[in-house]
Amino acid sequence: MSIIYIMIPLGIVLLGLAVWALVWAVRSGQFDDLESQGWSVVLDDDTHPPPSSENDQSADKDGESAS
Repeated sequence: MSIIYIMIPLGIVLLGLAVWALVWAVRSGQFDDLESQGWSVVLDDDTHPPPSSENDQSADKDGESAS
């Protein structure tokens, strides 16, 4: 029976931490955009970005043409 004196305050503290974490997440904007991350996987295109100017310069120095 004496364990209940430990478990009830511990449960209240854990509940308080969970509520604090939820309030922090809502205020910091964690739940503002729930859709775009899921759609980014579905609508992913397979185009590669153009090469950067560093890659072009290093290819020119090696005698290779960037085509």
